[in-house]
Amino acid sequence: MKRSRFSAEQIIGILKEQQAGLGAKELCRKHGVRDATFYKWRSRYGGMEVSDARRLKALEAENAKLRNM
Repeated sequence: MKRSRFSAEQIIGILKEQQAGLGAKELCRKHGVRDATFYKWRSRYGGMEVSDARRLKALEAENAKLRNM
């Protein structure tokens, strides 16, 4: 799986820009991402804070580790 160019913290920052009033198309152009990627981020990280994203990442890592046992 390809590693993302953006960390969860950066993604949440981009989503907060959209909540502040910038349009999705403008943000996609500004950050160099596709519309589909932006909307996928919004469905996954929408409404999260940075601490929530860190906890989600830790849980996903733990689940992957347990699956490999």
